[in-house]
Amino acid sequence: NDIVKSSDNYAGKYSFKDIIHDSDEISEVISSAQRIAATSITVLIRGESGTGKELFAHALHNASTRRANRLIRVNCASFPESLLESILFGYAPNAFTGAGKNGQKGLFEEADKGTIFLDEIGEISQNLQVKLLRVIQEKEVVRIGSSEPIPIDVRILAATNVDLEQRVGQGNFRKDLYYRLSVFPLYIPPLRERRRDIRPIAEHIIRRVLLENELEI
Repeated sequence: NDIVKSSDNYAGKYSFKDIIHDSDEISEVISSAQRIAATSITVLIRGESGTGKELFAHALHNASTRRANRLIRVNCASFPESLLESILFGYAPNAFTGAGKNGQKGLFEEADKGTIFLDEIGEISQNLQVKLLRVIQEKEVVRIGSSEPIPIDVRILAATNVDLEQRVGQGNFRKDLYYRLSVFPLYIPPLRERRRDIRPIAEHIIRRVLLENELEI
């Protein structure tokens, strides 16, 4: 799903124990992630598509002191800028044509005391980069059409499969936001660089398919 809101007691689907692996490379990534899981440090999870970035986001949330609160996941590349802005930051009553008379909370407010996972963070516009930087620095959001700041307590996990350093150099991604997001970078190597994981992952997939189809293992 592009947006997933958990219930208040949702702790994330997966833990570090659910990360199938046999390689030293992934063991080291898990060990690094576990060291900071209980903190509120912002984590930038990097790796190619399909390497398990969202799985690590779940595990980080599930191992944190925020695990009893919400984990909200957003794919930033799935929405046009105007819609993503209202989704993330909310809007005041009658802020624009079609806006509700009571306004709407954004996902940062929804994630208060919990975690928000911003997938494909490298795709957001310059305008949204400025607003996200404010959220990180000031720990508050301002809804569209309002000037009133709303304090929030949210841990930010972000993920990208693009070269953010290159985008910073090209002027497409703010350097100050890059450093704010990269407080603790976590790199997940692709499967071709950890071939020892191929067998256990394949066996896990086969076992799951058999169970789902009620076949004997």
